[in-house]
Amino acid sequence: MPATCDVLNEEVFAPVVMLQPFDELEEAIELANKPEYSLHAGIFTNDLANALQAAKRIDAGGVMINQSSDYRFDAMPFGGFKYGSMGREGVRFAYEDMTQPKVVCITSLQH
Repeated sequence: MPATCDVLNEEVFAPVVMLQPFDELEEAIELANKPEYSLHAGIFTNDLANALQAAKRIDAGGVMINQSSDYRFDAMPFGGFKYGSMGREGVRFAYEDMTQPKVVCITSLQH
């Protein structure tokens, strides 16, 4: 797929998987971080150490190791990174969105 292809550079509102060949892991991370929008990424490898290092460096809301990037369960935070991010979905985030925190401070008047 040419680097100028729109699907590699624009936000896609559909379930899409983009596959690009690479020679070194560093090149794969650079390719993954190139778009301005990023929801999830998938890494397939038997080398867990490399996968965890790549997961730290890939700018995505989630990185699935040995699973497709659409893997999700309800309790897991879900959302994007960079310009593709408008917060997170999930149980904890829904709870926070539906509550109003309040601070109450008390100072004793007795000395």
